Amino acid sequence: MKKGKRNVLVDQSRAKFQQAFQYHQSGQLAQAQLLYDEILQLQPRHFDSLHLSGVVASQTKNFHKAVELIGKAIEICPDNAIFHSNYGNTLKELKQYEAAVASYDRAIALKPGFAEAWNNRGVALEELREYEAAVAGYDQAISLKPDYAEAYSNRGNVLKEIGHYEAAVASYDRAIALKPDYAEAYSNRGSALKDLRHYEAAVASYERAILLSPDYDFLFGQWLHTKMKICDWKTFEDDVDRFRESIKHNKKASPPFPLLALIDSPALHKHAAEIYAQAKFLLTQHLPEILKGARHKKIRIGYYSADYRNHAVMHLMAELFEQHDRGAFEVIAFSFGPNREDEMRKRAAAAFDRFIDVRHLSDIDVVHLSRNLEIDIAIDLGGFTAHSRTGIFALRAAPIQASYIGYLGTTGISCIDYLIADPVIIPEESRQHFCEKIVYLPSYQVNDTKRRIANTLFTREELGLPEQGFVFCCFNNSYKITPGTFAGWMRILQQVEESVLFLYVDNDVAQANLKREAESRGVSGKRLIFGQRLPLAEHLARYRVADLFLDTLPYNAGATASDALWAGLPVLTCMGKAFSGRVAASLLNAIQLPELITSTQEEYEALAVELATNPKKLTAIQQKLEQNRLTTPLFDTKLFTRHIEAAYTAMYERCQEGLSPEHIVVLPVGIRE
Repeated sequence: MKKGKRNVLVDQSRAKFQQAFQYHQSGQLAQAQLLYDEILQLQPRHFDSLHLSGVVASQTKNFHKAVELIGKAIEICPDNAIFHSNYGNTLKELKQYEAAVASYDRAIALKPGFAEAWNNRGVALEELREYEAAVAGYDQAISLKPDYAEAYSNRGNVLKEIGHYEAAVASYDRAIALKPDYAEAYSNRGSALKDLRHYEAAVASYERAILLSPDYDFLFGQWLHTKMKICDWKTFEDDVDRFRESIKHNKKASPPFPLLALIDSPALHKHAAEIYAQAKFLLTQHLPEILKGARHKKIRIGYYSADYRNHAVMHLMAELFEQHDRGAFEVIAFSFGPNREDEMRKRAAAAFDRFIDVRHLSDIDVVHLSRNLEIDIAIDLGGFTAHSRTGIFALRAAPIQASYIGYLGTTGISCIDYLIADPVIIPEESRQHFCEKIVYLPSYQVNDTKRRIANTLFTREELGLPEQGFVFCCFNNSYKITPGTFAGWMRILQQVEESVLFLYVDNDVAQANLKREAESRGVSGKRLIFGQRLPLAEHLARYRVADLFLDTLPYNAGATASDALWAGLPVLTCMGKAFSGRVAASLLNAIQLPELITSTQEEYEALAVELATNPKKLTAIQQKLEQNRLTTPLFDTKLFTRHIEAAYTAMYERCQEGLSPEHIVVLPVGIRE
């Protein structure tokens, strides 16, 4: 090409590039891309256009194309630190975190003072669960750029993840001081404050984030859930209406869990889960398809949980792990929760054939480990609860994956093949509201019959209860108490003279709010008695001082109802429509006390009053509970184990025969010996 013609092309490209760059900076991505394409037609090796075309692709979520384009720019111009940094950013979006770190390392080697690369390197390391290295990266970014608000906020995220909540709040505070309109820092600060049980401060921090960014992803539900923890119902009806409409209109309003305790709608629960799963677990990192493995002599069951510790899930599951038939099953624990060496942790560790702590492994590393161990069935015991690792299942840890016990609803994600329930919890007509195929056990909830009830004989005085009068109780979490449920309780108290309501509420603000709500409904706040946290054995013994457990709706008691029944206390429930509102009914059916199941608020209140004012009827139910406690399926752990093993075998055989998942019904396999 003649020199003059080449100069003309260069001049044309320079002018187009300047215009394209202006479009790009102003957010007019389509116009910028058209000009970048024109430049590349004229000069295919125009590395700046290749790079920025890749950036546009990344901004429009076409990450694979972005990797290709930025990679070409790097081939032509390998010593550009910005290219390597943006290449790392795109790899990070593809969840290729180790490759992303390598790109950031190259960028930093070329430009040691590159604060943004240090920061983004920290983000990738955090995803790899290399927390100390991530914090060091953020610290380096801050030392290079002291006003780097994003690095302070990201540093706070890691500190929060490893449980250093006060230090996390301080880091968020610094980010906010540098960038007062920083909605993300306010949101994450709220989460750290919630973990510190500073609920009012958490609510305020969330509210500031919402004010700055009204459609901040998944924040509204967390804000409302935190308000429910302190029983702040001032705008409850409006809040719930807004919540419902947001989800109906496909907005990213909330993680799925908060919805369970606020709206009794299995259809809405499914929709919220699908919105969340689509946003969080749309795979950009692909592994080879996992196929059925060779038939094993023993079916290999992997239980994945953050709750191998003193936690409700372990209080239910511990004996199941111990009872598994080791001639037919090999059971392996994958633990990724807090490493607390308490009694339940030690018991869990002893119960498995292998107990593997995978806290410090990334999701993909846990998946590789699971596949290498040839796990046949992966059981998610967490769902969308605290410290859960749904990403492991999104990448598929085993040919068969199922959800059980931890999360009372659909996961909204196609990679979970089965949801374990029973016919009470999910009637056949409700299957449409679940993405998983349903495994119907004869009864849903496993229990640990080794739970010890202390010999302590509490007096009413010791527990702050009056010497006389009927004691209603509910030890459900405070976020399960809705204004409707509480109003019903107050009407019950008004009809039963000298009765009191014994509650467990873990913060003073909630206690004050509930007393105020009682007074506003014509009931003395003194009739609400608040219990303190006790060790489990003493907590179970405390139930013996109460006369009747009053359940909540739309989120029933689960482990809490089992605790009450195990201790001999009748549980009165009102059955809802959704999974979370039908668990107590399932338990009562399993212990053959269907007379304590109601289906309307009016029936619930009327039966509560009748049992409190008709000692003969209540005594008959108490005696029946005592007779049934050790003779019915609810507390027959050996029988339950045979049922769930039959379910696992059915899942496994379908897979071995090349059949896709389908609904499974497990028939009773025996009776108590």
